[in-house]
Amino acid sequence: MRLTELVPPTYAGYRPLLADGLLYFLERLSPIRQQAIFAAQLGLPSNVSRARRMLALFRLCPTLHKLGQVVAHDRRLSLDLRLRLQELETLVPTDSLVAIRPLLERELGQIAGLQIGRKAIAEASVAVVLPFLWRQAGGTLPQRGVLKILRPGVQDRLNEELAIWPALGGFLEERCAHYGLPVFDYHNTLETVARLLANEVCLDREQTHLSQAADFYACSPDIFIPRLFPFSTPSVTAMERVDGCKVTRQDLPATEMRQRAERIIRALLAQPFWACQEAGAVFHADPHAGNLMATPDGRLAIIDWALTTRLSKRQCEAVVQLVLGAVTLNDRRICAAIAVLGQPVDDARVQAAVKESIRQVRCGNFPGFGWMTSLMDTLASTSAVRFPEEVILFRKALLTLSGVLPDVSPQMNMDGVLIREGAMRFFKGLAWRPWVWADSRGRVGAHLSNADLFGLWAELPATALRFWVGNDE
Repeated sequence: MRLTELVPPTYAGYRPLLADGLLYFLERLSPIRQQAIFAAQLGLPSNVSRARRMLALFRLCPTLHKLGQVVAHDRRLSLDLRLRLQELETLVPTDSLVAIRPLLERELGQIAGLQIGRKAIAEASVAVVLPFLWRQAGGTLPQRGVLKILRPGVQDRLNEELAIWPALGGFLEERCAHYGLPVFDYHNTLETVARLLANEVCLDREQTHLSQAADFYACSPDIFIPRLFPFSTPSVTAMERVDGCKVTRQDLPATEMRQRAERIIRALLAQPFWACQEAGAVFHADPHAGNLMATPDGRLAIIDWALTTRLSKRQCEAVVQLVLGAVTLNDRRICAAIAVLGQPVDDARVQAAVKESIRQVRCGNFPGFGWMTSLMDTLASTSAVRFPEEVILFRKALLTLSGVLPDVSPQMNMDGVLIREGAMRFFKGLAWRPWVWADSRGRVGAHLSNADLFGLWAELPATALRFWVGNDE
């Protein structure tokens, strides 16, 4: 099908690797799955675009479906391909309710006042969504909600595919060596992502995450987290129905679209990061546009909490130290922060990547999230650092968001919102600073201790010297 030609020209060297990996994956699916995929391709017109062929393939493979959602707004891809992949975010239902109703009846039984709709309203990578009305005893008006239930057979398909991923990682590493490409740690990365994607089918875990998110955003009136209904079960999630549209829909003036983008950054990144306490910060790990909705009253609705990731307080502090190291052009501070975020494997490559990142800052590159993720990608792609699964999933969330935000508002700057929110936390914590230990980063805000602030002030002359002289010795 020559699908590898969809890879941007900048990464043309990876096309043979992608072709080998895709073939390796498809060959290890069961004959029945292969026949279904082949039949779907034969059913398409002979002159159909490669992007549409890829979409037909991804719809039949839940892991590829999820990967397609992650990169659906990546502007390095062609517009036609992005638009096709964005169809994966909210699909027209294809599964028959005949196969779903027996499970609903077994799980829910007879619930007084519950009326389930006759047609599904949405389909995702692993689940299908049905509307319902519930007239609670003693209630005056019916409550509108949706039932989220796994698509028939998706558990088996997902298990089959996830079993292939770890072996696929080792295969890709071998083919990288064959093609003379950088040998990325595909094995551990894909094995980690496979474990995390297995959470997609754990609806009871998603229900726990929904409850936690509702508590966290309770004081944010412009954020809407769907409420759970009491008849949810481990296999069926019953939650409040969300009215609205995908956040990328250009339905408002540019100024209001910019406010929508700012709300997304604040809710999904700034609030959890800067509010991080000893228990850590929880982030929505699948923030594609299909999971972010703009409600008619202007709120941001965040749905599908199956995938989350938690950064520890120490890891959040390390992110701040990483940026401070860039601001002060201090390679030792950056290397120390990297050692907290991951496990260095090759010190020479770490130091080379850090020096290059500092050179970029000296040349005018702002040391924000874009700079940080670029450094992390370099460290991971050269196998210089092995990052834990929570950091990998956090990077995935950043990748997804960085693609979604320009489609909401091209003028939105992620770093500006994060800095502003961090500054507010810093000023709120000023009253506590005289009463805490010098090295405490707990209640004082912005993950900065008094010792950090004094060190920055004392390091100003050295920072100026590094800027003019450079770090090369």
